Amino acid sequence: MLEFLFPALASLLAGFIDAVAGGGGLVLLPALFSAFPGAAPATLMGTNKGASVWGTAWATGQYLQRVQLDWRALAPAAVLSLAGSFLGAWLLTLTSPDGLRKALPWLLTGVLVYTLARKDLGRAHVPRFAGRTEQLAMAGIAGVVGFYDGFFGPGTGSFFVFLFVRVLGYDFLHASAAAKLMNLASNVAAISLFAAKGHVWWPLAGVMAVTNVAGSLLGTRLALQHGAGFVRGVFVLVVTALIVKTAWSAYGG
Repeated sequence: MLEFLFPALASLLAGFIDAVAGGGGLVLLPALFSAFPGAAPATLMGTNKGASVWGTAWATGQYLQRVQLDWRALAPAAVLSLAGSFLGAWLLTLTSPDGLRKALPWLLTGVLVYTLARKDLGRAHVPRFAGRTEQLAMAGIAGVVGFYDGFFGPGTGSFFVFLFVRVLGYDFLHASAAAKLMNLASNVAAISLFAAKGHVWWPLAGVMAVTNVAGSLLGTRLALQHGAGFVRGVFVLVVTALIVKTAWSAYGG
């Protein structure tokens, strides 16, 4: 059990980060690769999903109890997120994401610069669309980012949050709440594929799931208590760390 301690603590921190702004994989995946360097990458990725989905599910439930969102837009978008993730995971078995790995730091840098330049971005909840238009816009975001999650993954929650803020006009708190449901759907699709191929180490996933939920509980409470400004601050920190991590993986490793 001692070899499970480090991943379990990493999962606690990842659950906290994911619950607030997304990006918990920034902590948990490197921790798993460090703790089990001889394991198959697919198994570690599947185990990561097998643990983080529980924290995401908990955070989703907590947000949806306290944050008003339009289920007419959320429900079809969640289905497309699931379908996109499954398609992306299937494509990953056929091709390599190397090109995307090199482009990712630049995409994230653009997100960070835009967020910092727009001081008022995501501070007020003023949805730009309603009805069918909002459904279509959210579904488009969910399908594209869900596909990315299945195919590659790092920063998925952060991309969901940013696009819901920038495109839909949500504040960071509502965007994070909606992103949790999208992330939950895409994680379920990825786990289904990994589990079917035997790429989930269930004993470790179970231990990490417990600590991931604990971290998610703390992160959700703080986000709901302090609101959009707090979520925005954590979002900026997470995206900055993602830029450093992905740039090092793509160009410095």
